[in-house]
Amino acid sequence: DNPDDIAFGTAASIAASAGVQPSTLIRFAQQLGFDGFTSLQQVFRERLRERNSSYDERLAALRAKAEEGAGHRAIFDGFVAAASTSLSDISRALNDAHFEEAIALLAKAETIYVLAKRRSYPVASYIAYALGKLKIRNQLVESAAGLNAEMIGFATPRDAVIAISFSPYAPATIEETRAIAEQGVPIVAITDSSFSPLAQFAKVWFEVAEADFGGFRSISATMALAMALTVAVGEKRRETGRRRKG
Repeated sequence: DNPDDIAFGTAASIAASAGVQPSTLIRFAQQLGFDGFTSLQQVFRERLRERNSSYDERLAALRAKAEEGAGHRAIFDGFVAAASTSLSDISRALNDAHFEEAIALLAKAETIYVLAKRRSYPVASYIAYALGKLKIRNQLVESAAGLNAEMIGFATPRDAVIAISFSPYAPATIEETRAIAEQGVPIVAITDSSFSPLAQFAKVWFEVAEADFGGFRSISATMALAMALTVAVGEKRRETGRRRKG
């Protein structure tokens, strides 16, 4: 739940907090494809640096690139390249079995609840829009009156959840996901790391690594996954309905 501790703690202190031996962390990092725990820490440190970089600083960096002679077209090309990288990465990394499991889980739900805040919110909004167009009952968890807790309180194990959050994780999304998991509602999570707080609550989760340009991360791969998942759920429900009629 505390990625900053992983970024700056020692293997010994982090292991003590987790109740394991330091060697366990090292083996875990190696299983994820890193040389050792230090290499894994570097990922968290890099994300922390990105988080602490202000938008003014990022714009200044992009402005400097434009002033080098390439013009503002360089900014556009940079974002297109980042989006292309993100889409290529998720195409290679997507686990087909997990994708099918998520589709089956969501397709049989009575109501699909969608949880996301901040940068992830546009994805959640699109999912809710698309599910509505497909005549699939859903609930985008948002309330100007602060009634989110009451909204998710109606969820049952016959429903399902799509929860979306990326580092730095939105506290409200984490707490709402935790609460709905305690109600026994199955969760499909879209996040960026096995260390994400969302992963521990999810029955199925997807890791999406979005490339950035000038410190600004797009949501290209996340949106592609959301679109595919939503349409596939609609198709799965249509197939199930056709078999029942037959």
